[in-house]
Amino acid sequence: MAKGEGAEQSAARLLAAKPINTEVKTAKPKDQRNRLSVWNKLCYAIGGAPYQITGSALGFFLQLYLLDVAQLDPFHASIILFVGRAWDAVTDPTVGFFVSRSRWTGVGRMMPWILCSTPFAVLTYFLIWYVPPFEDGKIVWYLIFYCLFQSMQTCFHVPYSALTMFITNDQKERDSATAYRMTVEVLGTVLGTAIQGQIVGGVTNCPETDELDSSNSTNATGVSLEETKQAYLIASGVICIIYVFCAAVLFLGVKEKKDNGRKKTLLTFRQGICLVMSHGPYVKLVIGFLFTSLAFMLLEGNFALFITHSLGHRKHFQNILLVIMLSGTLTIPWWQWFLTRFGKKKAVYFGISWAVPFMILIISIKSHLIISYLVSVAAGVSVAAAFLLPWSMLPDVVDDFKVKNPDIHGHEALFYSFYVFFIKFASGVSLGVSTLSLKFAGYVTGSCIQPEAVSLTLKVLVSPVPVALIAVGLLILKTYPIDEERRQGNQKLLQKLLDSESETSALESDV
Repeated sequence: MAKGEGAEQSAARLLAAKPINTEVKTAKPKDQRNRLSVWNKLCYAIGGAPYQITGSALGFFLQLYLLDVAQLDPFHASIILFVGRAWDAVTDPTVGFFVSRSRWTGVGRMMPWILCSTPFAVLTYFLIWYVPPFEDGKIVWYLIFYCLFQSMQTCFHVPYSALTMFITNDQKERDSATAYRMTVEVLGTVLGTAIQGQIVGGVTNCPETDELDSSNSTNATGVSLEETKQAYLIASGVICIIYVFCAAVLFLGVKEKKDNGRKKTLLTFRQGICLVMSHGPYVKLVIGFLFTSLAFMLLEGNFALFITHSLGHRKHFQNILLVIMLSGTLTIPWWQWFLTRFGKKKAVYFGISWAVPFMILIISIKSHLIISYLVSVAAGVSVAAAFLLPWSMLPDVVDDFKVKNPDIHGHEALFYSFYVFFIKFASGVSLGVSTLSLKFAGYVTGSCIQPEAVSLTLKVLVSPVPVALIAVGLLILKTYPIDEERRQGNQKLLQKLLDSESETSALESDV
């Protein structure tokens, strides 16, 4: 393809090379075949719940668990969090590459990955929350099982994310299925937060901050610590059962569509990277959401500690987290309506920036329980937008790539895997840096009371830093070129290509 060739010329060139039977009118049956039932969308959406359930439990509670239950040094905990997330990030493009080269089977091209990874993901997740009966090898234990779980989770989530492109060819149906998915995924974060929070949240012998004094700021008693360990195991067992159930519903309720018999363009791993990263709209989208996602990850990773040690709501932190997630779940349908009515770029600006005043408010006022709950409700609205919009906009970028490169097929998984790669790597950096910051601030493992420097550090990590990251991310997303006009134009061109291929296949089968 010539360097200056436009999207319309690329599509027209491919169309010209194919015989088209203009007498056959099959638009209505095609539309019907492209439509998904509510049951299909719901089953597809349920498949996304395991990633968010385990992710919310790990995101909100793993740092707290490693410091106060496994009682690791903050430096060692930061190594586990960073290495685990970095490893997870590296596995995403690797798995994406292998998924893109997978052959079609009786159950599809993505489904075998999802089915085979599920039992190993469940086992390794459970062992993350088990405190081994030895001290010297604890770091190795958590590193091994955290990395193994992240690998198995990647083998589940990368093909699941790419499955969006293989359940239907209609963009409206994809957007609708994505809205279902985001609703269930945010509900999954609620479920993960609720299960983990409600089971383990009340198992502590530390009083509220106002009741603390230096004489009782010792570690938890042996009985209380054992009860806490048991609570974490029970919570992980419940989540493992839900994980298996959701994977089964996805497999039984979703039919993966074969990609019209087109042969995949076989590329090396390096060629795949260059191909994906040379697409300008994709790069701008990923970098923009990289900064905004990093902001919310910093907030997520440190919010439980912030509520406990800075606000002093030790007995309420699990309920405050739950309120945020519930608020996000309830506003997902509203955001879906907003992006349909006003466009996705406007939804990004309004939705992501909505959290900024509340991030500032939570550290600017004196600790007050009612205000903390009100801020949590408002912040959940922005969390919903942060969940929905990236996954709603990624298919638009993939379609834009297809229009510009009509001869290249079968690499949808690479776009999703590289996006997840950058997001997860950023998450590892944020968790590692924030945990190291707590060490430098003087965090005392297992203690009910922490130095004032710890409270100040947590305030910085949940407000000024995320606000700055959001500002940078929104500035980058302002340059994102795919507006509603271009998106709809791409859809028309792709529909012409699809109709041409379907009619050509029908003619060949008649012959």
